[in-house]
Amino acid sequence: MYYMVKMENTIRIPPSMIGEDLDEVSSKIVQETFEGTMDKEYGLIVLTRNVKRIGEGNILHGDGAIYQKVEFEALTFKPELHEVVDAIVCDIVEFGAFCHIGPLDALLHKSQIMDDKILVDVENKRMEGKETKKTLKVGDKIRVRIVTVSLNEMNPRESKIGLTMRQPGLGKEEWKEMEKKKKEKEG
Repeated sequence: MYYMVKMENTIRIPPSMIGEDLDEVSSKIVQETFEGTMDKEYGLIVLTRNVKRIGEGNILHGDGAIYQKVEFEALTFKPELHEVVDAIVCDIVEFGAFCHIGPLDALLHKSQIMDDKILVDVENKRMEGKETKKTLKVGDKIRVRIVTVSLNEMNPRESKIGLTMRQPGLGKEEWKEMEKKKKEKEG
């Protein structure tokens, strides 16, 4: 889920930038320092804005840089356990599908796709249910539930997020239509 949060931190303004507009420099440094980083509490910081310097900065002996306390707003993305999200299939591999959920990728293991034996065609980047003939391919939009979350602060791209589609209301929209037609035919 996306959140807008207020954050505080201290940034280092190098001596080479001291003659420039400190508000612009502070915004640039906050953007370069924090965007794309992972925070265990807030998740992945996607965007920073409204940077405000707090008080006067400090210059440490022997450094020459200004250490400035700043406050800013951050747009973050934090996948929550059991959250239902829309995703896009970005790759099909032998053991499942990788999906974009917001700015992060997650794994949808083939055992969590449907109640059917799945035939995987890695070369053509698609999967198909043996009995149901339901297909899943790169570019498909799907609705999934997050079942595992392990965020990596050091390398956000290495975070591990697990997904499932084996619950009512999840999967591809056309699968829901197929199920609806099947029930109408039977009943």
